[in-house]
Amino acid sequence: MQQTARMGNNRTKHAESPLSELLRAPRGSVDLRAIDTNDAPGYPGDGKEDADEQRESLEPELDDLQERLYAQGKVNPETAPRLLLILQGLDTSGKGGAIRHAVGMVDPQGIKLTAFKAPTEEERAHHFLWRIERALPGVGMIGVFDRSHYEDVLIGRVENLAPPDVIERRYDEINAFEAGLVEQGYVLVKCLLHISADEQKARLQERLDKPDKHWKYNPGDLGTRAKWDAYLDAFNVALERCNPDSAPWYVIPADKKWYRDWAVTELLREKLAALRLEWPKAEFDVEEEKRRLAET
Repeated sequence: MQQTARMGNNRTKHAESPLSELLRAPRGSVDLRAIDTNDAPGYPGDGKEDADEQRESLEPELDDLQERLYAQGKVNPETAPRLLLILQGLDTSGKGGAIRHAVGMVDPQGIKLTAFKAPTEEERAHHFLWRIERALPGVGMIGVFDRSHYEDVLIGRVENLAPPDVIERRYDEINAFEAGLVEQGYVLVKCLLHISADEQKARLQERLDKPDKHWKYNPGDLGTRAKWDAYLDAFNVALERCNPDSAPWYVIPADKKWYRDWAVTELLREKLAALRLEWPKAEFDVEEEKRRLAET
């Protein structure tokens, strides 16, 4: 298993070693228990002390890249790409925090955010990908999924919500679905926010200790926590079965909130920069329009 780049106190700057390479889930067999949830691969700073500065330093470029993507979607809808950020993780892993601190850096009009809860009665009456397809972002947009179609092979597997043969088919259906999205011009950024059991316990305790966090506490989370190993096994299988180079998984150590937020921000910046987006060319005579404006 290719864990060497993931372990230790790696401080390689993204320009020298792309974060996507450092966080790429192992190809083949996956064992999340072997990936340090408290690591900080690729972080270029000194730690928590400069974390806000490091993350905020990415904002100007990220904002510019997102605006270029949005502009391409408006002017060249037939060819403009779109990006889909998928956030998965056990309770308290920080999906909401990553959305606030990373996605929150860009213009909200270019974002389509969907938080997937338990399926409604209408959604259960359809194929499990039906509600996912309805939430996909349009051209030039960044879509954000707080949980996703992977719930149907995670909670579905652990809680026995579907027969084993149905769960088994879903991995192939997910692969085919995502391959189709890539062919249509989607860039998929699939992030597993990888948290330890001890850190989850501390975060749940904080929610109980602070009245302003009681609203975030869900007694049902303890039922999920009791099946910790089963959920890790389910994640292992999902990452092994649905991890092609065209739509890879990234495993983000999430015990350090500051690293988690920086890593999601940097992955977005890297993926958007790789599109090499140009500003759309004017479809009118710019000089003539300047002349006409001057005459008004």
